[in-house]
This record gives sequence, structure tokens and C-alpha cells, in this order.
Amino acid sequence: MKISGSCCCGAVQFTIEGPPSMMGTCHCTRCRKLGASPFVFVAREQFELLSGREHIQSVEPEEPYKYVRSFCRKCGTALGEPLSDEKTFPINAHCLDDDPGVRNAFHEFVSEKPGWYEITDKAPQFECHPKTS
Repeated sequence: MKISGSCCCGAVQFTIEGPPSMMGTCHCTRCRKLGASPFVFVAREQFELLSGREHIQSVEPEEPYKYVRSFCRKCGTALGEPLSDEKTFPINAHCLDDDPGVRNAFHEFVSEKPGWYEITDKAPQFECHPKTS
């Protein structure tokens, strides 16, 4: 199973080999304003950036956030963290051209969710980042 993905203008293109490990939705003001709330988490070895590295701009996080957010300089599409050196990293689920085979597993930063947005699935909700052991 190969999943294709790209930015809106097509300058940044990538593939993911096999299904992501999970999907989560971030409601923090930062992710919402960048236009990327649902993310899939992929392993470094399953992700391949095919084109557009030169078009990727990154925004460094400030506490309490921990993930870099990147976007296409040409069209502004939020990408997630495609240039990460981490073993696993988030990619904007809206950039996927194919069904990733996973569904939302959690909501984080629900404390920053706007009042008009209703969470309607049964996925666990966390005030900030979920705790990992």
C-alpha cells in the first residue's frame, strides 16, 4: 500500500509506504491557524519526499508545543513535519491523496478548541499533549 500526498500547488510531493501508525487531531491555536489539525504519524523509513524540499518553510515551536510545523512557501499548504529527523513524525492528513487506512485515535489541546467546534467522535480527549510512557 503506497499513499500519495502533496501540497495544494503540487510543488511538494511525497509518498508513505504502508499505513501510518495512527491519526490524531490537534486543536491548539497554532495548528488550527496553520490549517492542519488532523495528523497522521509516519515512521521515517516509510516516508519519501519526492519533490519540493526547497519549497518547505518551517516554524519552530514554543512551549507548550513540541512539533515543528512546516508549510509550502508557494501555496501555503500546511504539511506537518516532513523534514523531521525523528523516528516518527506528523504529516497533515489533509495532504494525503489516498485513504491512509487509519482513523482518528485522539484529540489533543482540547483546552484551546474554539467553542463553536464540536468533537463528535468517541476518541479520547486530552487538555494538552497526551502523556507517553
